[in-house]
Amino acid sequence: MTRTSSEIEIVRDQPCMTRPYTRFIAAALLLTMGTRAESAPETVRIEGTTVTFDLVPTPGGEIELDGQTTTIAPLMVGITEVTWELYDIFLYGLDIPEEDKTIDGITRPSKPYVPPDRGYGHAGYPAMGMTRHAAMEFCRWLSQKTGATYRLPTKAEWIHLASAGGGETGGAWHEDNADYTTHPVAKQAPNAFGLHDMLGNVAEWISPQEGERPQDNATAMGGSFLDMPARCTPTAEQTRDASWNISDPQIPKSMWWLADCDFVGFRIVREVPSQQKGDE
Repeated sequence: MTRTSSEIEIVRDQPCMTRPYTRFIAAALLLTMGTRAESAPETVRIEGTTVTFDLVPTPGGEIELDGQTTTIAPLMVGITEVTWELYDIFLYGLDIPEEDKTIDGITRPSKPYVPPDRGYGHAGYPAMGMTRHAAMEFCRWLSQKTGATYRLPTKAEWIHLASAGGGETGGAWHEDNADYTTHPVAKQAPNAFGLHDMLGNVAEWISPQEGERPQDNATAMGGSFLDMPARCTPTAEQTRDASWNISDPQIPKSMWWLADCDFVGFRIVREVPSQQKGDE
């Protein structure tokens, strides 16, 4: 499988690959009282199901990206990549009563032709093989279901989260240890922000960058189980190309699935209000 990736400088002797790219602002940990009250680990249950997902608060900071300093706000972040248990609700309409269920392929994904997990594993495994459009529509659906706004992280946010402010970047499933398959989430050590699998396992979609249209070729960060350890870093990126969906027989090709991409998933973030109403 041919995949493209931007070239980055790798220094193997440095346990943290992010110092040339990221400057962590310790003062960002000194959040307002309102933000601290909001920023506690949180478990969210999807209404009408028993499925839950976990978020952890992460501090803000600054990173140097493309020659510019970008300020990152505190975020609530999915502790793991979105798993099949959570994605299945969106995919199969498991939150909709049977008498009301219509999967139109417009507001929710079309039914996949093959098992979407490709036989790697389902329960506890990261959802993968969806387009960035599908990941963004999942975030839209989740926002409607919960009343909170979820989205994909920006590139700058993703690098900051994966770099963990210059701290420990956590373990990774990669070419040398993954045995050519994805693995259940949260089996590797988390990074210093408490986030599992930021590197490796499946690469993660980021939101469209400035000047980029949603339909343009999308970017996924962090490397996957198919990549060498040197390509599973906070700044490693891959850009979708034709090889990721070459065997899709549809014309036009699916806007929901990538038939030849078993190595990309996504993680969700939620913005943290700067101040609680009680503190106004």
